[in-house]
Amino acid sequence: MAGHDGVGPRSGSERQAAFGRLTDRQLAASYRLATLLLGSEVEAQDAIQDAALIAWQRFASLHDPDRFDAWFQRIVVNICRDRLRRRGSVRFLAMDGLAEPQTPDGATGRAEHDALRRAVISLPADQRTVVVLRYFAELSLEEIAEQTGERLGTVKSRLHYALEALHAAYDAANRLPGGTAR
Repeated sequence: MAGHDGVGPRSGSERQAAFGRLTDRQLAASYRLATLLLGSEVEAQDAIQDAALIAWQRFASLHDPDRFDAWFQRIVVNICRDRLRRRGSVRFLAMDGLAEPQTPDGATGRAEHDALRRAVISLPADQRTVVVLRYFAELSLEEIAEQTGERLGTVKSRLHYALEALHAAYDAANRLPGGTAR
């Protein structure tokens, strides 16, 4: 795919076609990720459009087309993190990928599922991002560091504190008024 300068295709139409092929294969995964991070399908669509525009504007600076997937996902994650920070409020987080826990009698553990969902949405944006990327997008810690532009130690720290907060929130939600566990 390298052109005369080693960066991309020579003509504008070749560049546009290459960009289209690369983004087409990323759209479904990027949309799911943005929906998990933002908790809104409409806002996720806007974030993906913003990411595609930014990627198009910066496409000529991509030196290794084989790294497009990680590069594009990083743009998506950064846009979602910025939106979460600007929002300043918590919205319902749609966790379609989260299986509802089962109770001993086989019934759906809806209360436990809701407690976990509330705990995740209560996390600060950076911690929520790491949790979603790790457990819903199933990325390794190294991949999360690459996609967020953070150092590996920072990712590990955020995940550690996020899991502590999730554990505490989940435990608190499952305590009866007298302080005993359900």
